[in-house]
Amino acid sequence: MLNNNRLFLDVHAIQTIPPSNINRDDTGSPKTAQYGGVRRARVSSQAWKRAMRQYFYAYSEQTNVGIRTLEIVAYVAKKIREIDESKSKVESIDLAAKVIGAAKIKTKDNRARALFFLGEQQAKGLAQAALDGNYDKKEVQEILRKDPAIDIALFGRMVADDPSLNEDASSQVAHAISTHGVQTEFDFYTAVDDLAPEDNAGAGMLGTIEFNTSTLYRYANVAVHELTRQLGNEQTVINTLKLFVEAFSNSLPTGKVNTFANQTLPQTVLVALREDRPVNLVSAFEKPVKSSDGYVDASIDRLFKELEKVQKFVREPARVLLLTKDNAKIQNLNCETVDNLEALTMELTNSLTSYFTNEKSE
Repeated sequence: MLNNNRLFLDVHAIQTIPPSNINRDDTGSPKTAQYGGVRRARVSSQAWKRAMRQYFYAYSEQTNVGIRTLEIVAYVAKKIREIDESKSKVESIDLAAKVIGAAKIKTKDNRARALFFLGEQQAKGLAQAALDGNYDKKEVQEILRKDPAIDIALFGRMVADDPSLNEDASSQVAHAISTHGVQTEFDFYTAVDDLAPEDNAGAGMLGTIEFNTSTLYRYANVAVHELTRQLGNEQTVINTLKLFVEAFSNSLPTGKVNTFANQTLPQTVLVALREDRPVNLVSAFEKPVKSSDGYVDASIDRLFKELEKVQKFVREPARVLLLTKDNAKIQNLNCETVDNLEALTMELTNSLTSYFTNEKSE
């Protein structure tokens, strides 16, 4: 079925969000964007990638998940003490600072000058190099290039101190936008002083919180062939892509979540495997959906129709898997429906296994 050396995984979702402010700008307002001549709700790709990485931490059985931190010296020092318990905290800090300096990563007061993305295996490798007294620049930097954490491989790493340590991302994540126009609303609230005198009828505090409601179109893709080159292990690639789809479906940025409890899930998730190029279907919503009876069903219909329309320009997907709340709405769409997310990732695993098998046979 999948028999060339290029393979792209497209993931699309329609997800409705109730009153919320999950991604704020510098003034505290929900982020928005102009698209199709109207203002849309927007959730930045950075916010959703952060949520996906948090999902990786919580639900991944894989241990090689990255840490992005200024405290790179303390992190490597911790790995040193895990390998050699005889090392004191001070000794470990000194060794870690020396090996990180050998890699030409600039630090000040034992903190990186910029956030540094470091994988678990890479941190252990640096720790062992420090204990072995190996401070050769070439060898230490090679540790930082090999065995990248799954989220470093997926989302990339930029190192201003030395671009040779950069890691190109194998995935792309779009800013989610609403399929319809939105207007920001304001929640006016008051807080009562519990110990205020009984004759004081005033509030102890007044304020406002901005929010909007939206039905979002979300999209991401992964260049499977690039991820395979980065991770170097087929089973790790399959597990990573399963986790990517799960995280894309189940994660949610947490801005103001305690105020709004906007804990929703997608109404539709569509996964396509393509051998030519990735395809973002946001053009389905360039003309905003208009409705007085909800946006979800109309947005799902638009998504299905756009998937058919784009076939005039690109090759037929190798496989399309669809998880949706209402299978009755699917008519001429060339796809396979699944009953739940577990079934979707299982079928994805089968396709990826076939891809790797065919790659070996060529």
